[in-house]
Amino acid sequence: MKKRNTIPCLALTGTAISALLLSGCSNTDRSDGKTVVRMLQYKPEAVDAFEEMEERFNAEHDDIVLKIESPNEAMTVLKTRLIKEDYPDIVGIGGDINYSNFLDADLFMDISDFEGISYIKPSYMQIEKDLEFIPQEGIYALPYAANCAGILYNRDMFEEHGWEIPETWSEFTDLCEEIQSTTDIYPLYFGYKDTWTCLAPWNALAVGLVDSDICSQVNAGNTTFTDGYAEVADKIKILLDYSEPNPYAYNYNDACTAFARGESAMYPIGSYAVPQIQSVNPDMNIDSFPFPANEDEADNVLNSGVDLQFCVMKETKNTEAVYEVLRFLYEDETIQIYLNDQNAVPCKQGDFELPSMLDGMKSYIESDRMSDFHDHHYPSEMSVDAMIQTYLMDDSSDSAEKFLNRFDKEWVRYNRDLIEKIKNYRE
Repeated sequence: MKKRNTIPCLALTGTAISALLLSGCSNTDRSDGKTVVRMLQYKPEAVDAFEEMEERFNAEHDDIVLKIESPNEAMTVLKTRLIKEDYPDIVGIGGDINYSNFLDADLFMDISDFEGISYIKPSYMQIEKDLEFIPQEGIYALPYAANCAGILYNRDMFEEHGWEIPETWSEFTDLCEEIQSTTDIYPLYFGYKDTWTCLAPWNALAVGLVDSDICSQVNAGNTTFTDGYAEVADKIKILLDYSEPNPYAYNYNDACTAFARGESAMYPIGSYAVPQIQSVNPDMNIDSFPFPANEDEADNVLNSGVDLQFCVMKETKNTEAVYEVLRFLYEDETIQIYLNDQNAVPCKQGDFELPSMLDGMKSYIESDRMSDFHDHHYPSEMSVDAMIQTYLMDDSSDSAEKFLNRFDKEWVRYNRDLIEKIKNYRE
């Protein structure tokens, strides 16, 4: 874990953060007698949706003004504002290790009394609890929208060749063999030149093969990644048999373009890639399915993580107004604005219109059969994506053993403080 002693990695101690908050501004700005609620959200690509939300809220409310900021590098902006004692009331961030660090610094308010919590799907609430370094009493984040990752596939191509959607690992590899032996189409395309793309199949396999709290188990000393990730490491390497030659020569844009042009039947990536693919082929008929990592379909899990959640700053003086903003944000009509703009999945239970490219994942979404991206728990300094790429390029007979041993060693190196903190907590 990052050592908490510098602002760029947020890493003030909880005591120091609390002192800053208590001495900072009270967020009681007024405009013509109205309470101003300030939100900072981290997705600049969704600025159009948030501008529409802001406009609708302010048109419907006479006593509250909502101001939403959508800066580039929002997390850096937020950390800088802590120094300046200039705090928003609400932050919109991802469900990843940034949230874990902010929570560990005691920044967020317990919102257990907010009535909207009861409408959130249990799997996404569990994701929030799994992101806590140390178990917390209370609720500090409200999941809003998620994305999904598994296998994107060319629906028209599948229909043309009569290929069935695989539900088990054997069915999946058999399909890849059939495509490879009977057509000039690549079964899969990767684009591993961009190391982050290595995490897409890694995460999608891991959620079906490994406990969702594997990182917490390792931190507690109850297991190792060598034991936990052995099957994931084995299967992600097998996938190379069905990909384009030398996938390390092609980047993410190359992979999206190749899939869009029909060079591959499938693309192991998240739903977030669809806009890029459709920028090349707007008429492409794309669908998706969860990664069939197991031999029993019942054991498969959809890789879905919280892409956007809302947290209330602990020292806000406008709790009632903030809760009114949250009520508006969690109205079905408001959520649908965001879903339509971002091709996202709602974290709230209800009858929402989902993008057609998620049709093959819909049953998993509706049955709440989902688990978080494992890399949401990895420290960025550990560069797991580069470690995976190095492993995939290693043809030696003991490559998996070397990779997994390195994973365990690097994990301890970058999480030493956290492991010690958990040890003290358990004692």
